[in-house]
Amino acid sequence: MAAPSPEPLASTEALVKRFGKGDPALDGVSIAIPPGKITGLVGPDGAGKTTLIRLLAGLLRADKGEIRVLGGAPGADQDRIGYMPQRFGLYEDLSVRENLDLYADLRGLPKSEREEAFGKLLDFTDLKRFQQRLAGKLSGGMKQKLGLACALIRTPRLLLLDEPGVGVDPVSRRELWAMVKQLVEPDQGAGRDGGIGVLWSTAYLDEAERCDSVHLLDRGKLLFSGPPAELTGRIAHRVFRLSGFGGGRRKLLERVLDREDVADATIQGRAIRLLAARDTQPPSPQALDAGKDAVLEPAPPRFEDGFIDILGGGPKGTSALAEAYRTIPESDAPAIEAKGLTKRFGDFTAAEDMDFTIARGEIFGLLGPNGAGKSTTFKMLCGLLKPSGGTGSVAGFDLRHAAAQARGALGYMAQKFSLYGDLSVAQNLDFFAGVYGLERSEARAAIDRSIEIFDLKRYLPSNAGELPLGYKQRLALACAVMHQPPVLFLDEPTSGVDPITRREFWTHINGLVGKGVTVLVTTHFMDEAEYCDRIALIYRAREIATGTPDELKQQAMAEAELDDPTMEDAFIALIEASDRAREAGEKQAA
Repeated sequence: MAAPSPEPLASTEALVKRFGKGDPALDGVSIAIPPGKITGLVGPDGAGKTTLIRLLAGLLRADKGEIRVLGGAPGADQDRIGYMPQRFGLYEDLSVRENLDLYADLRGLPKSEREEAFGKLLDFTDLKRFQQRLAGKLSGGMKQKLGLACALIRTPRLLLLDEPGVGVDPVSRRELWAMVKQLVEPDQGAGRDGGIGVLWSTAYLDEAERCDSVHLLDRGKLLFSGPPAELTGRIAHRVFRLSGFGGGRRKLLERVLDREDVADATIQGRAIRLLAARDTQPPSPQALDAGKDAVLEPAPPRFEDGFIDILGGGPKGTSALAEAYRTIPESDAPAIEAKGLTKRFGDFTAAEDMDFTIARGEIFGLLGPNGAGKSTTFKMLCGLLKPSGGTGSVAGFDLRHAAAQARGALGYMAQKFSLYGDLSVAQNLDFFAGVYGLERSEARAAIDRSIEIFDLKRYLPSNAGELPLGYKQRLALACAVMHQPPVLFLDEPTSGVDPITRREFWTHINGLVGKGVTVLVTTHFMDEAEYCDRIALIYRAREIATGTPDELKQQAMAEAELDDPTMEDAFIALIEASDRAREAGEKQAA
């Protein structure tokens, strides 16, 4: 006879939460979080994930339904709950040690117990040597670790993590995953009654795939609860990989996505991964006009495929933005060029000897761990930082002598969307039209076009800072391309947004590239890196590998003996190979 399942550490029954008079943020949601397990919480932007976590943490009150946390009401036993909010909840003007002290004060940890507790946490997170560094000066991965340490000041029974991996590189996310996995083992962490229970809200669906069970929310409603494999099992025979096709992959992707018998499709290097619509047969390579050598073969399903399917499929492939965009003239001159580009801050070299050229109509990715130098390189090329050495140019304008002209020839979209949060949507559009020097009639036409393409009409009076994340992203892209620049700089443009919104965004980017726009992009989503024509992997301030996504994956196969690696596998394998080579060189020099 099987042993009975342990009582959940937290549960909700028919939970309802409203803000104002609109649709409820949560509508009849019932979930359970067992001990000794990692429970995933996924859903599009605005699905209700953060609201649910705050209710469990006792920070909000429900309108209807029941919540049980550690056998009582939420908030009644705060000493046994660890909560890590979005963006880690850190005080950036305080040091690592001061943040730990502050959280210890808030959680009532006696001073006599702090040295031992802090020592364990600093060892666990590998932050001991950074105790005096300001939290604001930490890399994204280190902030992530400090946020976790603050949540663990008093060993919790229940750990609530609200999108802890947003804006953090794959190496740091894997490290966090390993740390949390260690905590939930029954003989670790709480060490009693089955171990710590974790609720992990995430926008990274590869993380959701590793969870023991997953709750999937959309618009406040619970669409799925169960093991991830149960969801992927539903689409087991509907996922395919199209390879060996002729012509451009972006045009083919557009045709594939516009078909009624395709629910979703994404670029995967020189292949296209597609999800057939329900109750249909997949289109043949001939029907897709993919060329005589094209091959369509079954592919293993992923949780993301099931996620997109349960939400009704992804967006279509034709971009209204691209259709309205001017065609950038043909040119043999590089659209972006870096020659020995270097940036030093005192004795510290943030980026050294960056060297690459990017052609018209090419997507070039800068990838690397947090603090590796990719953002510094990016900021030099878009004129936000003056290089210490080397040269760079954008759209033919030299960054040293014509930085203002270079900035005028590009569109810039930052991770935090470069919007003015206290201005309305309409005011942001007016402001950026003025910044880019559009004449009055030209500005009016560009604004009207943006409102229609990005469906912004209902939000025009709303402050940009109050928009749902997906609409912030739409507005930021609209502002960046208002003057139809030949070059587009995208600095982690989809950080934190859900997969459907990310697909919509890349539909526009792929369409713009078809019009000859050149794109320089940084991202921590490795599936997005597949859309790049070429990638420079930056680590410890230097380029350690440059090539197409498939070339980098082939290089990783040779370095780490991996079979069919993903881009994330390649990212980590090449960084680890670089570390081994550096350590070998240091030993030889010694």
